[in-house]
Amino acid sequence: MDSDFFQWAAEVLDPKKAFLKPEALKGVRVLEVCTLIFGPAVPDWLTDFGAEVIKVELPGMGDTMRYVTPYGFFWKNLSPAFEEQNHNKFHVGLDLRKPEGREIFLDLAKKSDLVVENMRAGTLDKWGVGYRDLKEVNPQIVYLANNGFGQWGPYAQGRPSYDAIAQSVSGLMSISGFPGRPPMKAGVWIGDFTGACTSSIALLAALYYAKKTGKGQFIEFSQGENLMRWLDWSWLYAHFTGENRPQAGNRDLAICPSDLFKCKDGLIAIAAFSEEEFSGLCQAMGRPELANDPRFKDPLERLKDENAKAILELVADWTKGKNMAEIDELGAQYGFAATPVLNAKDQYESEHWNMRGAVCKFEDPLYGEVAEVGPVPKMSETPGRMKWTSRPVGFDNEHVFFRIAGLSQERYQELVEKGIIGKWDDRVGAKPPDDWDGKKGLFYP
Repeated sequence: MDSDFFQWAAEVLDPKKAFLKPEALKGVRVLEVCTLIFGPAVPDWLTDFGAEVIKVELPGMGDTMRYVTPYGFFWKNLSPAFEEQNHNKFHVGLDLRKPEGREIFLDLAKKSDLVVENMRAGTLDKWGVGYRDLKEVNPQIVYLANNGFGQWGPYAQGRPSYDAIAQSVSGLMSISGFPGRPPMKAGVWIGDFTGACTSSIALLAALYYAKKTGKGQFIEFSQGENLMRWLDWSWLYAHFTGENRPQAGNRDLAICPSDLFKCKDGLIAIAAFSEEEFSGLCQAMGRPELANDPRFKDPLERLKDENAKAILELVADWTKGKNMAEIDELGAQYGFAATPVLNAKDQYESEHWNMRGAVCKFEDPLYGEVAEVGPVPKMSETPGRMKWTSRPVGFDNEHVFFRIAGLSQERYQELVEKGIIGKWDDRVGAKPPDDWDGKKGLFYP
């Protein structure tokens, strides 16, 4: 490979140059009426690339996710669980259930391109701000409704959904875990985040169509259906064999060897599928003859159960006498995939992830230094960027309602006094103890 390529890629994709370049979605305005994760994560990813997102919450408590976290929350309305999918947004407090709040929202919709919501099916229609209401004032509006089971069908009416429910109903949970043991839920909210990622594709496709034709549209997106779509070969396997895909623990049933292995100081993932990769692994093990063994030479032969068990046992016997760092270096030297099982602290300190901007550290005007996972797609001409972290409910009321909605000072104050416009509740935004320096862990006010 051309050695100049790596230097070129590092220069053209340098995350430090992001703020010197334009934004791909600059000029696209998004109205968000979302809670928890499955909704807010969609516009959050669009903000990475310049979309202007106005997050609408009820005055006071705001988005439920501000308080859903296993370890308390920071002051001024910031929860670790909320922050991940709510940066770069403008936060307003507006009660859409009241006629005056509805009126302001409809006015904002006239000046917007996209609307994203993830309430129970029909909720925004009940408030008079659903798609059928919005398209009357803006025929080009693209409206995305995310929820667990879709906007129609036997499960759609009144049935709530959470990530664990989506993992169950999709079949993902049934194939996760070790043979002979109960199914396992993924350790993160994978249904929420993958659903938000996939629905973002639909949203951008509809936006492209609207820009070409002037016609908006309604998009519904089911969290459970999305995870079904991510089950790779499971459905075809069931179709052709009449059997369900079995649980396999950490072993990959389509690639062998590919599993987690014990070392003297921890666990390491190893995968070697191609002939070149497998040969390299055999050389690193000091067993080059295994690459020509009839049981292992062909990748498909290695997948046969008895052959797979044999090679996995040989690899496991080799790794148990070595440190993770040794195998990591051997993987780079001999061309097979290997990496220790990293945790968040390992990633935070990683030279590789820091250099690439995957670990993104920046100064936020409210909270000081913040560490985030930076934008994943690295774009040479219109790179993503982190501008600010999430903000309290209603933090941007004045900016949005004066400069975008065009309210007068008198009208704004009137709506504040009626409770239709508001900010965060100080009772749930308590100041941390005087001796708390932000590094001693989270606290409950």
